Amino acid sequence: RRVPGYKGYCCGQPTISGFEACLTKVCGETYPKDGKIIWLNLRQEPNVYINGEPVCARPPSKIGEYAELGNVTRASVKADEVEFMDVCKKRVEENGGKLKVVDINKVEKEMEVKKIDTLSSVIENLKEKFPGLIHMRIPVCNSASPLETDFDILCNNLVGSSINTPIIVNDQVGLSRATSGCVASCLFKEFQISASFDGLLTTVPGMNLDLLKMDRYQMDMSKDALFRGEFECVKELLATLKDGERAKNTCDKIIDKNGPKKSGGTGIKQLRENIAESKLSYEIMDDAAQAFLKTKIMDNIHKDFYMIAFTAYI
Repeated sequence: RRVPGYKGYCCGQPTISGFEACLTKVCGETYPKDGKIIWLNLRQEPNVYINGEPVCARPPSKIGEYAELGNVTRASVKADEVEFMDVCKKRVEENGGKLKVVDINKVEKEMEVKKIDTLSSVIENLKEKFPGLIHMRIPVCNSASPLETDFDILCNNLVGSSINTPIIVNDQVGLSRATSGCVASCLFKEFQISASFDGLLTTVPGMNLDLLKMDRYQMDMSKDALFRGEFECVKELLATLKDGERAKNTCDKIIDKNGPKKSGGTGIKQLRENIAESKLSYEIMDDAAQAFLKTKIMDNIHKDFYMIAFTAYI
């Protein structure tokens, strides 16, 4: 899916043929296939491809479940991927060319393995047709905010790209992590647009900035304060930041465009309103579910807080 108004795209983990189909669609008829394309993979899990289909390593208790895998880095997930590949190959040899896997519906299957590849080798093969492809792993957790170092890695990879450079973000299914990464990427694109306007102001005599501001986003004030993201910690942040209200307004606009159709987007998850929806569900849950939901709510408020701070920073 594409974010309206931006060359930002979200997806789940593609098959090998899905990778090429995605890149071909992103290029369309006009963008050169040898042009720069940035692909950000936000998964914490190591992946291999069996017969062209993605298979990941997860704890047995977290298959098809919400999972936080701890302090995972780009280096550690690449090392885990090599080890995962070796484990899979060994099991295939011991099982007559077949491998047992469990799908996201927790159904065990046995696959006949004809070909097995690492994600890294799949990406290298794609570069034969798309030599400008840059694939960067930024492993992030599911609900909480990306780390400060994650924001740094994202910015470092986007610096030097043009406003029309496609940015593709994936996680397992294109939901929470991919949406978070795409929001941050679109915020960077918004910074590029603002910088272009600043350039016009300094080079064209008499240019009026108000004439360039086509975006008139306003929060729907009829919504409940929780749905508007007016949490106490956010209010304190806005009071502390220089031009904090403007930063929140810009961040809210990008979150809405990355959300579902009802908020003006094409996505699946509304990062800000999901917090309020979770809080409304809290009271009807049992004790165990409440403990889980409380952590999730706090994590998502943390993410919203950091997204506003990131907006103000850039």
